[in-house]
Amino acid sequence: MAAKELKFNTKTIHGGQKPDEAYGAVMPPIYQTSTYAQTTPGGHNGYEYSRSANPTRTALEDSLASIECGTYGLAFGSGMAAIDAVLKLLEPGDEVISTNDLYGGSYRIFKRVFEKFGIVFHFVGMQGADAVKEKINSKTKLIWVETPTNPMMNIIDIKAISALTIGNDILLAVDNTFATPYLQQPLNLGADIVMHSATKYLGGHSDSVVGGLVVKDKELANRLYFIQNASGAVCGPMDSFLVLRGIKTLHVRMQRHCENGRAIAEYLNNNPKIEKVYWPGFEDHPNHMVAKEQMKDFGGMISFVPKGSTYEEAIKIVEKLRVFTLAESLGGVESLVGHPASMSHASIPKKDRLKSGIVDDLIRLSVGIEDIDDLIADLDQAIA
Repeated sequence: MAAKELKFNTKTIHGGQKPDEAYGAVMPPIYQTSTYAQTTPGGHNGYEYSRSANPTRTALEDSLASIECGTYGLAFGSGMAAIDAVLKLLEPGDEVISTNDLYGGSYRIFKRVFEKFGIVFHFVGMQGADAVKEKINSKTKLIWVETPTNPMMNIIDIKAISALTIGNDILLAVDNTFATPYLQQPLNLGADIVMHSATKYLGGHSDSVVGGLVVKDKELANRLYFIQNASGAVCGPMDSFLVLRGIKTLHVRMQRHCENGRAIAEYLNNNPKIEKVYWPGFEDHPNHMVAKEQMKDFGGMISFVPKGSTYEEAIKIVEKLRVFTLAESLGGVESLVGHPASMSHASIPKKDRLKSGIVDDLIRLSVGIEDIDDLIADLDQAIA
């Protein structure tokens, strides 16, 4: 059966993959080598130096392309390295329109690294496409979308934003880390580039740091491959192997993440000690209908604000949790809790955080795949 005919659950295991040509290994070997023998200058089997290409990394890149319904995949040393490569497509004077409530690391590289090279960034609430349309001009070259957003769980209509780029020579890049291709496939909704922190759900076991890009257009892919090779921010073969192994169980893990996420969201929403819960599965969530249209389910990421709490009280809650681990990152099999204002989004100025709803007592959960009764009991004792 042709790869394009495979259903998603089969793609996670077989998409873009084939047994190793040397000995028929079902899982791709870890080619722990920096260089490759040549019979004559330029005479090799497609690999000459592992910064340029490595067979284990190629297997991961082919898998990324398959599960995102793309044609070309690129793997990097981290999600930030992948974002860095996208921004290197730009030139001084180019303008970028970005989601205003985005991951703090993305904001940091935009404002503190690339802005000084003459790239102009506009941060906009993208729940409605009109707000984005107002910022588009002849210098706009990239629209950067997160959906669901981190940590406010806002939903952005990828199709509607894509329609704004047609005929305008504007690239649309979507950070698909929270949703994963199990829940949504941005390239099929009109995006040009999909970005992943594969450290998160794709790897799924909190044991590697990897980033990924997927595109359909060959010319765009070649530009990104050049940047990948020239800048050298690639992932090693061991991390490639670990993420590729993680992808093979992505579909079963995401199903449980979604099931547990729904149960936790409903528990929090019915808890009189909780002021507000942010989860796109609620019918009264802004753009809930967009989420239903472009996502298969609503994921395991949830943010909430305790009723009448303060910064200090929110810290006490996250410190009291025992099954949920207080840690950076997300998307692993284990449940994690974070305090965005002091952790993942600390690099964003407070006034800008507050504008997008990231208050000092906001708590973010990455709901894992443990027994749901244990997770709810843990939250119950911490919130009490």
